[in-house]
Amino acid sequence: MRAHVSSAAFLTTVASAGMVAGFGSMLALAKKNSQGYVCVFKGTMATAAVPETGASLALRALGWGSLYAWCGVGLLSIAVWKAMGVHSLTEFRQTMLSVFPAISNNEEGPANSEEWDTIFKSKED
Repeated sequence: MRAHVSSAAFLTTVASAGMVAGFGSMLALAKKNSQGYVCVFKGTMATAAVPETGASLALRALGWGSLYAWCGVGLLSIAVWKAMGVHSLTEFRQTMLSVFPAISNNEEGPANSEEWDTIFKSKED
């Protein structure tokens, strides 16, 4: 059980770091491409022309997007569950094992695997 928790913590950390790096690089690229919009606080105050601040609009969009994503995944999961006709997680596991091939735990890998050096070998060599 401890191995599962540490694996989940590692994957969560890696995914979070990837999301932060992606968001940061997107923000830097947007700032680089839009030189006239350098001020960070420009969209934080509502004006007569724009009655809603940029931050509140972004939070509202994030909320609706999250709601749609959760509902969509839940609906898709329920549809697959009902289409398979299973009634428990054990039955679902057995059905999935009968549909998809089992993954072996051997350390050797596939018999026809090639070395990475031969796959990515330069044409100059």
